[in-house]
Formats: sequence, structure tokens, C-alpha cells
Amino acid sequence: MTDKSCTRNDNLAWVAGSDAPEKRTVNLGFMALSDAASLIVAATQGFAQPYGLTLELKRQTSWAGLRDRLLCGELDAAHSLYGQVYGIHLGLAGVPTEMAILMGLCQNGQAINLSEPLRQAGVTRAEALVAHMRQRGGKLTFAQTFPTGTHAMWLNYWLAAHGIHPLEDVNTVVVPPAQMVQHLRAGRIDGFCAGGPWGALAVDEKQGFTLATSQMIWPDHPEKVLGCTRAFVEQYPNTARALTMAVLEASRFIDANEENKRSTARLISGSEYLDAPLSAIEPRFLGHYEDGLGYAWRDAHPLRFFASGEATMPWLSDGIWFMTQFRRWGLLREDPDYLGVARRIHQLALYREAGDALGIDVPERPMRSARLFDGHIWDGSDPAGYARSFAIHARSSKAAAPSP
Repeated sequence: MTDKSCTRNDNLAWVAGSDAPEKRTVNLGFMALSDAASLIVAATQGFAQPYGLTLELKRQTSWAGLRDRLLCGELDAAHSLYGQVYGIHLGLAGVPTEMAILMGLCQNGQAINLSEPLRQAGVTRAEALVAHMRQRGGKLTFAQTFPTGTHAMWLNYWLAAHGIHPLEDVNTVVVPPAQMVQHLRAGRIDGFCAGGPWGALAVDEKQGFTLATSQMIWPDHPEKVLGCTRAFVEQYPNTARALTMAVLEASRFIDANEENKRSTARLISGSEYLDAPLSAIEPRFLGHYEDGLGYAWRDAHPLRFFASGEATMPWLSDGIWFMTQFRRWGLLREDPDYLGVARRIHQLALYREAGDALGIDVPERPMRSARLFDGHIWDGSDPAGYARSFAIHARSSKAAAPSP
């Protein structure tokens, strides 16, 4: 890895007195995904030790398993799906458990891929997909990674924007991200939405092609977060702050320059982390995309981990957006206290302490706005109205129930 002394000020380390971490060894869960990079860098490249922490990385094989280990205390904190944290907090797939988001881990970088047989059938555009489904009659099967997760929401949003009802017109299944290419190869699914490097690997192995990226749906959208239970933050507040600072520094290091991104891609490709070819990780990590249809481009909104604090800020509006989609798709039967729930989950005061100590600008207003690809503008001001504004949504009698 490149020398990181320019990005770290060891004088900021809080390792003595009342600011010392109450728990010095933190078990940190992660999935084999490119966007776990900041946790891997923080744990292995010396970013945690100045804060009195040792980060023990624990690779997980599924989001459901990660959730279960987080809730039972086997994991202290984890690389988490934004919507997964909210789903647990709201009790959408079990007993409600109060959760916490310490910071954002990344923006962008996910992909919707279709199978090689669909490419051979000429289904290489959204319009062709719609026509193929009408002519074929039967339902295609799409995979996502967790019922309340980001990939389920990106897939639902993209399908609905093209007139395909995700609860009625297709079958959806849950598949761990690292198994997506295997399922595609075996013909068990017709497409999937997942994070890198699995979309690129499907292209490299000629098992499919990338039809859309998540940043095409929402440029600089929220993606993974550093999640934990609220009980962990309340029992170990200094540990939670120190962990946030270590991961913030690692995030800033990765995004500092292209060489840091390259060295990070090499690190995470190892067998103990992603266990995937560097050729499937590095290009999209750097924003270089090939779709498997002969088109290559430099993405204006690549996977990013820091972006001057834009990617790490735990924006309240980002969390509220996922609740609007839960409402839209029948996962929530009533409108929740959107802002109240977000304020409860997002540890804004702790994040501000960490950011201020590291010289990172923290916006005073924790809301942001964006225009999604279908023209809808999201700014968090009227979540109930926004949730009701879509022509395609869950019918009351067919509301989706999450499992696992």
C-alpha cells in the first residue's frame, strides 16, 4: 500500500483517559464486495491502532448471516446494506431491534446484469426486455441480495420505471452476491442486481452483460453503511467514535489518488477478502466500465468512498428514501415517523465529533437532494407524498413480505 502519513494525524488519537475505547478489539463483519474496501484498509493498514483499536475482520457468506451475527453480538459492527439496517430497526423480518448507522461507506458501484441467453435473444435494452417478457408469457427470474437491501430497491425501482411490476411481472429470489455468477451460469436466474466485482466477473466470464448501473438510476446514491446495534453505541461510545475515525481515515486514503485505489484493489482481491480476479475488481473500482456488449466508458459517478465527506456523511434523507420504498412496495403498511426514525438510527453527533477531529467538513443540514433517472426529485421534504407518487406500487392485497 502507498504511504499514508500525509492523511493521518496521530495527535488526534483518543487513547487515554475518559476518551479511551471501552472495547479495544472490535469484530467487524464484511461481505466479499468491492465496497467493503474501507473496512479492510482500516483493519490491515494501520488506521485503527492510533485510536487504541484492533479490528478483527470476519468475512460473511450472506447478508442474512451477517445480520444474525450482528444481532447476537458475535459481530460488533459491520459493512451493512442501508435498507437492511432500517429493515431490522423496523422489524420487517423479525423482532424490531434498535440499530445505528455510524457513517456511510460508499456511493455508487452496483449493477443490474442480464444473462447470456437473453443477450443472444437480442434482449440488450430495457425496451427489448419488456417486449421479450410480453412475447414469452412466462416470468423471468431476477436475483437480489436481501429483501430490504439496496439491491432489491434498485432492481424494483429500475423495473418499475420501465413499466415492469417487480412484485407481479417477475419472480425474485435472494442470492448471496458471491454466488450470482454461479447461479447465472447454471441458468437458475435470468439476471441479478449486486455490488462489484460480481457484475464485472459475469461480463469477464461471458455469463452475462451489464444492462444498467445503480449510478445510472441515482447518481451518487447511498449504498453501504457502517452499521451496528444502538446498544453497542450506548455501551461503547468511545469505541464507536474511534471506529468511525479509523474508517473515515481509510476512506479518505482510498479516494486520495488513483495509485491508492489501485493498491486497495490489489489488497482486497486476496483470498481472505474478495477472493476474486483483480481484472474484475480494479477497472470498475477506477470507474472504467465495459458492459459486455462492446461498449466501454469512463463513469462520471464511480464507486467512491470519501468524496470530501459526501460519501461518508450519514445523510438523513438517504435513510428516509429507503423507508419510502418500503412503503411503496408494501413492506410498511403505514407511513412511519420518517424523520424521527432516521434521527434515531443515524449517529449524527458521533459522526460530527469524528469528522471535526479529522478536519472533515460536516454539513450542518443532514439532508440532500437528487434527481433520479425517471425524473423524480428526492429531497426528503415530503416522504409520505413521495412514496405515494409512483404509478407502479404494491397492491394492498399483494404486499411483499420479506424473508429471510
